[in-house]
Amino acid sequence: MSCTKVAVIGVGLIGGSFGLCLKDALGDAVYITGLCRTEASMRQAVALGAVDEASTDLAAVVGGADIIYLSPPVLQIVPMVRRILPYLKQGAILTDAGSTKGYLYKAMQEILPPYVHYIPGHPMTGREKSGVSAATKDLFAGKAYVIIDTPDVPPETKDRLMDVLRYTRANFTTLDLAQHDRCAAVISHVPHLAAAGLVTLLNRSGDDLTSCLKLIGGGFKDTTRIASSNADMWADICMTNAKPIADALRTLQDILDNVISAVETGDRQAIHAYFTASKERRDSILLDAAQKFDTN
Repeated sequence: MSCTKVAVIGVGLIGGSFGLCLKDALGDAVYITGLCRTEASMRQAVALGAVDEASTDLAAVVGGADIIYLSPPVLQIVPMVRRILPYLKQGAILTDAGSTKGYLYKAMQEILPPYVHYIPGHPMTGREKSGVSAATKDLFAGKAYVIIDTPDVPPETKDRLMDVLRYTRANFTTLDLAQHDRCAAVISHVPHLAAAGLVTLLNRSGDDLTSCLKLIGGGFKDTTRIASSNADMWADICMTNAKPIADALRTLQDILDNVISAVETGDRQAIHAYFTASKERRDSILLDAAQKFDTN
């Protein structure tokens, strides 16, 4: 097997985990170069085995790369692509781990030359911790991984990318751009905003704050875990997926308005039905989701 060269731009949690799983599966059959924000994180990425080589020299990182994996915060991706364009070889494949797709796809169509292919991707995984020190080779395993099946990319190019991505052991599925952004808003983006909202609610408990802190247990910790995620990443997501997020938040607001009304009027039947329906649906969700993935 010939050696595949992969360049990872942004060797943090996602980019570092991508590198770790490829090196674990392919060993010397893949050579991974990486770009990090600091010299310290570059040294750490090499020490952890997430990349074979790290550099601040863009030509050294992406020159000759077959696949360029873009995993910085969303608003940093397009400026970075502009910087690396002069060093990309003919036939290079760009893919990304960005949580919003419509914004990126439109920008890429405007700046990429015809000899470079862009295949949007989104691994639906992560942790509340960030940085390459939080990376793990199993981060993608068994998790949803969306590939946007764009008509302008030749099938053989997509196959070349998938031959590498499958080593993540993720569950791959395809969505169109708009559907992805709507679904990501409901499944990922609004839950993060809601988790941050619950922490903000606690902070606004006034004179009760100290007493509330004494009562914190598993329920609050589990529900708000994702509020500890990277603020830069989530601010960028909100800026680049604004309408689907706002639409989903308004729907959630309507749901909570109905709950508030039922609580204030003492409508126990409505509250009971609310909890019953959500319990039954959640209990069936994991099985339903597992059966919808294309694992080939």
